[in-house]
Amino acid sequence: MNGSVVKKAGNWYVIIERRDPATGEHLRKWHSGFRTKRSAEAARAELVSAANRGEYVASSKQALGNYLTDVWLPTIRGSVRGTTYARYEGIVRTQIMPRIGSSPLQELEAPSVNLLYQELLHSGRVDGSGGLAPNSVRNIHVVLHKSLADAVRWGILRRNPADYADPPRPRQMSEMSVWSADQVRQFLAATQGTRLHAVWALAVLTGLRRGELLGLRWSDVNLSERFLSVRRAVASANYAVTVSEPKTRRGARRVELDDWTIETLSAHRRRQSAEKLALGPAYEDSDWVFATENGSLTHPDRLSKMFQDRVKASGLPRIRLHDLRHTHATLALEAGSHPKVVSERLGHATVAITLDLYSHVSPSLQRDVAELVSNAVRSNAVENR
Repeated sequence: MNGSVVKKAGNWYVIIERRDPATGEHLRKWHSGFRTKRSAEAARAELVSAANRGEYVASSKQALGNYLTDVWLPTIRGSVRGTTYARYEGIVRTQIMPRIGSSPLQELEAPSVNLLYQELLHSGRVDGSGGLAPNSVRNIHVVLHKSLADAVRWGILRRNPADYADPPRPRQMSEMSVWSADQVRQFLAATQGTRLHAVWALAVLTGLRRGELLGLRWSDVNLSERFLSVRRAVASANYAVTVSEPKTRRGARRVELDDWTIETLSAHRRRQSAEKLALGPAYEDSDWVFATENGSLTHPDRLSKMFQDRVKASGLPRIRLHDLRHTHATLALEAGSHPKVVSERLGHATVAITLDLYSHVSPSLQRDVAELVSNAVRSNAVENR
């Protein structure tokens, strides 16, 4: 590739001439913005050197917003989960585009990215009620960084300005809300006989996620052998529902069931069969375990709303539906279950995730270990007297 400098209308320009390797076409690109011949010569040398290293990027006036909406999002759509794409698109549309979307992509620098993060911390809420939490801003940083990293990989940018930015540090997760065994018993007693009693019971007795509960079909449940298989999950993004396979290999798993859960599921199946019989041909039989009254798939957001209504009616401390999963894990660990078994039951990728997530249980576990070791040592000491 050749480069030269010329003076035109009082300004110096660098002209880069190269041949397109794909078409053989002779290309000429002008680079402007140099006040002196010396600065233009330095830029020419740098551009030629970058080209020889395979790092030359032709200058472009393309705006960041145009790159994100016209190039990046359409390109990645087929390679990420539907819920992930919806989250990326929402962040681009509501947080990045209104603030720095008009900025030229190739002129974006770390200070501008840092100013974006500060603005989001101060006034990032879409409803205008204030700033976003540091963890939320960091999630936006992750999306922006990925999009710019892809631009570098595709030869659109020379370097990623987000590499040099300073996103807020993530705050340590606050202590999760869980119910005690007595509170679980009180809630299940209060919902006994209601249409979705079984889904609340299964959530707390197995630790399944909301999407995994709604993704269950009766073909996944073996009542005689006392286990169920997690094979799919239902998700909601911008209220659009998707059904997909579990994210990880460990997410697809077998979960053993106890007598109480078997009885609860059996009663639920009988109730559902009666609904199907009453509705007749109008019943949409898709084999969902926790279907709507007409057999169709239950919307995840609707299930969460119904749970909140039940919690409010019970008078118990307010928790989220997902906290039933945390409750299951906490009760299992406090009862002495091995963390590896709990991890497999929850479908975590590693036991380290389980131990980190439920570190609040570790003091009681350590006390149990202290007692066990002490008793073992004292017992041996007595025997050796």
